[in-house]
Amino acid sequence: MVAGLVKELSRPGGNITGLTNQTPDLGMKRVQLLKEVIPQLARLAVLGNPTHPAYASQVKTIETGVRALGGQVELIAVRSPNDFEAAFRIARTAQALLQIDDTLFTTHRTQLLELTAQNRLPAIYGLGEFVDGGGLMAYGPSFPEMYRRAAVYVDKILKGAKPADLPVEQPTKFALVINLKTAKALGLTIPQSVLGRAEQIIE
Repeated sequence: MVAGLVKELSRPGGNITGLTNQTPDLGMKRVQLLKEVIPQLARLAVLGNPTHPAYASQVKTIETGVRALGGQVELIAVRSPNDFEAAFRIARTAQALLQIDDTLFTTHRTQLLELTAQNRLPAIYGLGEFVDGGGLMAYGPSFPEMYRRAAVYVDKILKGAKPADLPVEQPTKFALVINLKTAKALGLTIPQSVLGRAEQIIE
């Protein structure tokens, strides 16, 4: 809907429907997880690409979440890999980093993870691949579940359903991934209350 492909999620209209990996409160959930791991969190760096259609809505929920916890947000705009070094010179003054989902970051995740590690920043991402590569935490939609739901949509359309009549589905199942090795390197202890909600723990 943010990208202008459908009129609204419940009634997309036209010839497009499907699934979205965004929910209104996703950014706030990530903020809350960081706060549970870092109780003293008061300054959060947020790395995002302003050209992404969902950027503004994600920033709004993140800011709301941080302010509700009495903290401050440092928004850092990144539009290309050329901005990475300068972005982390700003980010390292914060206590943690939240990276807004974007294909730019996924494509260059090795470089971003190296910069995050060099600056000893606890960070949360949307994809588990970042945690596999050394990031601290990821929280986002369960893609295996989304693939299963996509197959259901394909089946309905092949049986004659019109895309315009099928609401765009938001994720209902989410996955938390935690890298304990990274937590130890950062001097962090992950609370059992957080570990108990993790779908995957990397040791």
